[in-house]
Amino acid sequence: MKNIMLCEGSTDFILLQYFMRKAYNWQDSKEKILQNSKQFTRVRTLVKNENTLTIAGTGGCNKMIGCLKYLLEMSKISGYENEPFQKIAVMIDRDEITTEEEFKAELKQCLDEESVIIENDIVHNEWFSVFYENVRGEKKKVSILLLIIPFEETGALETFLLNAIAKKDTYDAELIKQCNQFVETVDIEKRYLNKRRYLTKSKFDVYFSIRTAAEQFVERQNILKNINWEDYEEIQNSFKKLKELSN
Repeated sequence: MKNIMLCEGSTDFILLQYFMRKAYNWQDSKEKILQNSKQFTRVRTLVKNENTLTIAGTGGCNKMIGCLKYLLEMSKISGYENEPFQKIAVMIDRDEITTEEEFKAELKQCLDEESVIIENDIVHNEWFSVFYENVRGEKKKVSILLLIIPFEETGALETFLLNAIAKKDTYDAELIKQCNQFVETVDIEKRYLNKRRYLTKSKFDVYFSIRTAAEQFVERQNILKNINWEDYEEIQNSFKKLKELSN
């Protein structure tokens, strides 16, 4: 089965790869799915048994619908040698959309414009099925998951990671505490950190800027590899839906 997960930025793009590897046993793949597409900012494909999972960064919430539209159009013209995606997970930041209902309306409009028939209602954090007709006149099905994050501050991937590090080392725990306090108080007028998600990401970035100031890439990789990402599923129950990408 061929699957894809759409996310917004670089942090989510990186952390989701670690989560899918550790929690659901996906592995790195040499397949170059969508690597040449200019529609996405970053693309990485994982493999599990006979299934592939492409994690693709869209470059922002405002580009998410356009990327989904692109995938649907590509599915319609896919040939026998180019299998279309059968499951699409769409991950968006709650703080980046006006309202959940408005985004769902935009999603439905996109599906209608692509002449896609929706089998179920569009419900946040639930898979729903749609049907389309390809260029050969065949009726095809694709399952879509609309996953809206963060559910709450403690449920964010970045917060989970910092908490996990803090539990392992008292020195890092104090460092994380001071970094968090700095982020929460430094922008007094809220000119820049004016959304909850910005605060969450800044706390993550400030800690790692200190912790891995010299050997950023290698050291960050080592830290991320040692996190028990499978524990995140117990904190964020809705992420269990991603397990179905390998079913």
